Amino acid sequence: MKAADPISAAGICAALSCRSEVWIATEHQITPQTVGVIVADTMDEEAAGLLRAVRSKGVRNVVAVVSEMDDSGLMAAVESGVGGVVRRREATADRLVQVVMSVHRGAGVVPPDLLGRLLKRVSQVQEQVLSPRGLRVTGLTEREEGVLKLVAAGLDTREIAKRLAYSERTVKNVLHDITHRFHLRNRSHAVAYAIREGLI
Repeated sequence: MKAADPISAAGICAALSCRSEVWIATEHQITPQTVGVIVADTMDEEAAGLLRAVRSKGVRNVVAVVSEMDDSGLMAAVESGVGGVVRRREATADRLVQVVMSVHRGAGVVPPDLLGRLLKRVSQVQEQVLSPRGLRVTGLTEREEGVLKLVAAGLDTREIAKRLAYSERTVKNVLHDITHRFHLRNRSHAVAYAIREGLI
């Protein structure tokens, strides 16, 4: 739990400490499965500092409780890997527990109006930045996605090349580019990563 002011931190801790569904971890009890909570006015540099402090403890999942969230703050939260966003005025104990539990299970939680704005921004990024470069939001090109799907289906390099009318060298280059870009060890790791991340 990190907050820009001690009153906010105390308030969140008090709201959550009496709930049986969650428990407040001490610094020595933090694991990668722990859900961190940061409290800030907006997703600005101060919030980024709080997020870095939480992440430095090994926490991967974070919920941000903010007073205001504009489009740039929303994108900053997404880029920082925040898993849930709660507005301060909606941060009841019930809502906080619900969001923390959802983020712990791997779900993303964003207020509905922010979700609409987020989808619009993602669409703009796809249209203006990624599509002109042949990429998709997943970070994969259409060719890369096709090759990975066939690898996942069990085809070898020769079979993939024949199916897609590519040379075997092209298929190998595509797989090399994917493993290099995402820091993966081999094609099996690439398929596992793509499936886990919902890329294919």
